[in-house]
Amino acid sequence: MEDEDRQTNRPWDIAREFPNIEDEHTPWKLLKLLKFISLSIVAIFVFGLALCSKTSFLLLITLANEGTLILSEEQKPVALLCIGCALITSSVLLFLKSIWKACYKTSKLPRKDTMAVILFFEIIVSAGSAILVIVAMPHFDIVTNVTIFNGVGILSALLQVIAQCSAKERNQFLLPSLCAFIFLLLGFILFGVLYIMKDPTNTQMIIWVGLAIGSSLLVSFNWWENYFRLIAKTSRNQLLKNICEDMKNCQNILHIISSLLRIAVTASVLGAYVPLSQMDWDIVRSIPGRETRIIAIIIGVQLVSSALCHWFSLAACKMHALRRCFIVPLYLASLAVMVLLIVPVIVYYEDYKLGLNGTASANFTGYCATVVDGRNRTLTGNMFPELVLDVTHTLCYLDMSAMIDIGLLTGTAVSWWLGFVLVTIHIFYLSVYRIQRTQDLFIRRLYEGAFVEQSLLLNTRFDIQNKEQTKKWRPVEMLNIYLCATMWHETYDEMMNIVISVFRLDRYRPKNNPKVNDFTFEVHIYFDDAFQDVDGGRERHLNEYGKMLVQSITEVYNIFLSTEDKLFRERHHIPDQKVIRTPYGGRLIVTMPEGNNIVIHFKDKMLIRHKKRWSQIMYLYYLLGWKLMSKYYNRWKDGDIEKELKAEVEKEINNTYILALDGDTDFQPSSVMMLIDRLRMYPKVGAACARIHPTGAGPAVWFQKFEYAVSHWLQKTAEHVFGSVLCSPGCFSLFRAKALMDNNVMKTYASRSIQASHYIQHDQGEDRWLCTLLLQQGWRVEYNAASDAYTNAPEDFKELYNQRRRWGPSTLANISDLLGSTTTTSKKNTSVSKLYLFYQMFIMCTIVLSPATICLMIASGLAFVLRIHSAAALVIAIIPPAIYLGLCYKIKEKIQLTIAALLSVMYAFLMLVVIISIIGSMIIEETILTPSSMFIIVMACIYIITAIMHPQEFTLIFYSFVYILCVPSAYLVLIIYSMVNLDNISWGTRETSVIKQETKVKLTGAEKARRSFQRFASWFKCCGKSGQQTQSRPLRSGQHSVPEPEDPELQPQNTIVEDNVSDPDAQQSPVFDHPVQCWVTKIQESSTEMRLLEDSVDQEEEQFWRDFMEKYLKPLPNDKEYQAKIKQELRELKNKVTFVFFILNAMWLVAAFTLQLFEEVLSISIPIYTVFLEPTGKFFTMDPIAFMFIVGFAITVIIQFLAMLYHRIGTLIHYVAYLDTEPKEQQLQEKQNSYQAGRQVSSETSVSSTDSWSEFEESDEELNVTDVTGDGLRVLVAQTGAVHGLYQDLFIRSFYEGEGLLEQSMMLNTQKQYVLKALVVCRPLVFLKLRF
Repeated sequence: MEDEDRQTNRPWDIAREFPNIEDEHTPWKLLKLLKFISLSIVAIFVFGLALCSKTSFLLLITLANEGTLILSEEQKPVALLCIGCALITSSVLLFLKSIWKACYKTSKLPRKDTMAVILFFEIIVSAGSAILVIVAMPHFDIVTNVTIFNGVGILSALLQVIAQCSAKERNQFLLPSLCAFIFLLLGFILFGVLYIMKDPTNTQMIIWVGLAIGSSLLVSFNWWENYFRLIAKTSRNQLLKNICEDMKNCQNILHIISSLLRIAVTASVLGAYVPLSQMDWDIVRSIPGRETRIIAIIIGVQLVSSALCHWFSLAACKMHALRRCFIVPLYLASLAVMVLLIVPVIVYYEDYKLGLNGTASANFTGYCATVVDGRNRTLTGNMFPELVLDVTHTLCYLDMSAMIDIGLLTGTAVSWWLGFVLVTIHIFYLSVYRIQRTQDLFIRRLYEGAFVEQSLLLNTRFDIQNKEQTKKWRPVEMLNIYLCATMWHETYDEMMNIVISVFRLDRYRPKNNPKVNDFTFEVHIYFDDAFQDVDGGRERHLNEYGKMLVQSITEVYNIFLSTEDKLFRERHHIPDQKVIRTPYGGRLIVTMPEGNNIVIHFKDKMLIRHKKRWSQIMYLYYLLGWKLMSKYYNRWKDGDIEKELKAEVEKEINNTYILALDGDTDFQPSSVMMLIDRLRMYPKVGAACARIHPTGAGPAVWFQKFEYAVSHWLQKTAEHVFGSVLCSPGCFSLFRAKALMDNNVMKTYASRSIQASHYIQHDQGEDRWLCTLLLQQGWRVEYNAASDAYTNAPEDFKELYNQRRRWGPSTLANISDLLGSTTTTSKKNTSVSKLYLFYQMFIMCTIVLSPATICLMIASGLAFVLRIHSAAALVIAIIPPAIYLGLCYKIKEKIQLTIAALLSVMYAFLMLVVIISIIGSMIIEETILTPSSMFIIVMACIYIITAIMHPQEFTLIFYSFVYILCVPSAYLVLIIYSMVNLDNISWGTRETSVIKQETKVKLTGAEKARRSFQRFASWFKCCGKSGQQTQSRPLRSGQHSVPEPEDPELQPQNTIVEDNVSDPDAQQSPVFDHPVQCWVTKIQESSTEMRLLEDSVDQEEEQFWRDFMEKYLKPLPNDKEYQAKIKQELRELKNKVTFVFFILNAMWLVAAFTLQLFEEVLSISIPIYTVFLEPTGKFFTMDPIAFMFIVGFAITVIIQFLAMLYHRIGTLIHYVAYLDTEPKEQQLQEKQNSYQAGRQVSSETSVSSTDSWSEFEESDEELNVTDVTGDGLRVLVAQTGAVHGLYQDLFIRSFYEGEGLLEQSMMLNTQKQYVLKALVVCRPLVFLKLRF
């Protein structure tokens, strides 16, 4: 009746329960504000830093000019030396960076012809740069020096024309490139005319002009690689292609050589020019202090501003703000430099003319003679007037009162500037990815400090574009993403989280929308232990958890069909879906509203091995082995060329990703996109993980919230920045198929645990082990803080301890594995260096020694409060954990957890005492400058600043108090519990019992008869369709399902099946009296709103499953002897590990105890200072071990803090780029209604056909039946061409032509009426008009 009530129109029922499907976690308004602020800051910094760089460099040129007075003639070499430093600084930085990459990443040697080409171009470019800025420019005016750098783009303009012509297509920027070349050439002509025609007899000036023009042409070769790759791509010359490829593969070695060559050539030019110009280098050592400060400030500003301008320009491009924050600021910087340097000259000149009061004729030549050159050299007052007059001196060679000179100078400057704008105009239309690698944005890693804005713009990638390409984003390859979730005993709310998340993604990326061409996806949910025995059943049925998942999908489907904002809601019809029998259990295929599929794999643990790792192996081999590779294998058998197939396979496995999920993960589509960006941009990234947020309530969750925050804020960011993330959690991580299919990854991951250590490393932390395998094969694992996911955290103390009991030993085992393969891993993996592994070894040591460290911390607090000796306090602090350690070897796990809970409460109060004692010591000593006080204060400041750097998570800082109180519980009690229970390899969480069957209801005689008929029909249908499958299923006797015990016997999990298989000989004859014998029919009956039609897998896939399960996932027998052996090995392993573990802690404590006994002799005395840094005369004593540990730990935290700052910048760039390219509410094509005029127009799972409906609609034949019996109905079906052996699935559909709505109901009476009835048959769906 409930279904019937749902069908009834109730306009008065206006209230409804509607779960939130929108993003309620991401602060989009804050991010948009952050985007605006960030872009504004970046634009200002790019403009300001370019202005500072160019201005300071031109001032150095001015100081080197003959006749300027700030530096005397004999001091000019100092200015030239600073100019040379500005030229080579970028080469020095590139050399250091390339050395680092060559040592820890790749260092392939280039070919000889490649080396020759690089050496040739680097020599002429570095020689041209040195001659231009050191030899020629100090002899020209400031206006020419400002704009002559724009002329270095002349060869780029010519190469743009050549590259576009060689592409043999109509290009968008051919005309601008031609105009740019003409303007730049005109600028050089006007420049030559201006200076040569001023005094044709001045041979020296002709030489300077010739050197300036020639060196500018040589400098313009600097960006030849930008166009060489395009020319080589379209050329038939194989040599060019080989050189281009070799340059790409040997970048680090080539950069090392080119950097050294540039430094050597620049030094040679500078070293030769100074003596040739009758100057002496000895003056460098005797420069007066004031001149030294002036020079130091100018060169310091120039070097720092150039490097920062380069970095901020990179950030602007990666933020997808090329026009606003990169191109326009750099264009304006050249003009602003002109204004900044010329306006003061004009102001001073006008003041000079006003000072004459018309008593004499004022002209610029007279101003230069009397004021500029006639002044005395004094450096005692304000330096700004002296700088202005020195700048004015550079213009004195020209007559700024003559219109011809002003016109030629203006024409030169405008021509160069216009030419430069036109040669870089293509950047306005440059299409980039959301986040772009630096090497894909800029052709060369090197920037030019002398002309930073020109080098940045000319170094930007040049693409050949036509009119159509300029209107589109840069094309991306289509990706194929599989979302794979593993489920077991999730609650209904947890299931709703993940189902709503995947439906959100379906709405975000519709399958059939032509505008969405970046990726397609399919969801696979692997449901462990989804079947249970039923009384009187021939086969196992879907348990209540499986039914709950189907119910949650139905509810969410209705929600997403009813999201339109209308006054009155219409009930939408959910399309028919598929249910399939499989060799491992069953499969449900649901097509979501926008066409993407959810495939639910219900696993029967009697047929296939269960637990999480085996579910992961199941989807890895099914999706990557069967679905991906089998199609290429079939093509190879059909005779396709193997080389072409290999290229296609390589491309597809590189563009296929697997998003690993847990059954309760809640995520947004934006989080998926952020992870995709990392893998799409960086081909060596094998996996990327997100920021995981634990959800729930209670003190246990509060502790985990801050713990997760700290581990992501500091630890994971440090791993990402300095090396590679060691663990990509399985609740939300994106993996590259190529990485998973690599040697020794997927195959090794599928191996069965056969040693005791395997159970610890492989099965207790499977996600960490998978990442270890990826790292050992050379793949990088990254952390993306811009991506967020939410998962339920244990709220119960027992579940939390059991979860960490698994994670702790697994973490240590995997780190030990990595450390043991340091040499091979560091050779294969460019992200994992030996230095990074040393850092991990130190982290591991802190974990191992954390129990002893906590005891020492508590002892210090006790010593302060109780006023006892430190050694006695240490003995008292050791007693409780020592007693607990001894008890854990004797008592059961339940009692261990109870004692652990009591100890945690006790230690929370002790931790409070420790905190108060530290504060009390500060008050008593009247200082905070003690090691312990400074350590606490610095740590607090780091955590607060870190929280401020994560504004959307700042409130988590309030949970830090709970975290601090729980530190002894987490790092002392929990570690003891984990080590002592090392042999317990059960999962520990979600250990709930299977939901029992509903109680039987007494049935009437008619109901019994009806159910008997249904049972007979269901049995007949199941046997007819399953056939061979049902024979392979083990039959269970008609007994009640046995619930899992509360405290199961601790046995090896994940490999050995825990269920006892009954002896077939002991089984009694089964009585099959269940109303529904077939689980398919049962789920079809229970799913009333979403009709499920039975289908079957094809023979090839069925054979794949049988072969795959036989080799990898066949359930293992309950071998008591083998289990006893493994138990014994686990106990032995536990004894060995715990012995070493606790002996190390004992040695640490004994050493500390000994040092405290002899603290007068063996302690370090540190003087105590007041807050005003005045000595108090007191000393703080600390043993050397504790001092070294505090120093080491503090250094580690500071390193992590610096890594966090760097990582936050990258995260901010990613956020801004995402908001700029893909807004939160994406405007997509209007959704097409899946049902029009009562028929389905587009659905992969539909059983209806438009053609068959049209044929019936065109027919005038009306079929009237006055008496319909079973035989009569069978005749009608046969007459319409439909063949079906059973007719118990008869549905009546009331068709409303105007609304286009199909409502489904069951036949409840036999009253005579005209209705439209749909008889569900195999195919097509036949509509009959029947009269009863």
